[in-house]
Amino acid sequence: MTAVEHDDWGGQSFSGDTWTGVTFLDVDLSEIETDAVVFDTCTFRDVRFNASVHRDAAFVNCTFTNCSFFDASFTACKLVGSRFERCTFDLIRVVGGDWSFVGLVQADLRRTSWQDLRMREADLAGSRLEGATVTGVDLGGADLRNVQLARCDLRGSDLSSLDPGTAQLAGAIVTWEQAVEVARSFGLDVRPD
Repeated sequence: MTAVEHDDWGGQSFSGDTWTGVTFLDVDLSEIETDAVVFDTCTFRDVRFNASVHRDAAFVNCTFTNCSFFDASFTACKLVGSRFERCTFDLIRVVGGDWSFVGLVQADLRRTSWQDLRMREADLAGSRLEGATVTGVDLGGADLRNVQLARCDLRGSDLSSLDPGTAQLAGAIVTWEQAVEVARSFGLDVRPD
């Protein structure tokens, strides 16, 4: 199978399936459940993932264009190298897993939750995360230029690649240790009393 077009898979469950190099065009995947499913180098265009549940699934080196992820959840999933363009993410919940090298340039990620996962070298340049939850996330080497983090809960996340000069941070929630790290990135010499 090389393409799935204009189909409705909504509400179905998949376990252990593998799709490689498949193009999904205008497919409704709303409310599907995937367990240990692999999508390798697949393309998703105009696909609805609304209220879908993914556990231990892999979407490796996939491309998502104009897809909707309203209220979707990803637990311990691997999305390494995947790219998202013009997608909507309202209420998406991601817990655990590896989203390293993911492209989320200028993505609107407000009202989203990201917890305890790897996002090393992810491209989040210009993304909007105001009010989002991004806790315990490894953002080492991530591109965080012009990222909007106002009121974002960042506790426990690696902020070593954050440039406070380009990011919007008003009201962001951080730990004491993270505050010291951000102050040092401004060139301040932080010392105990």
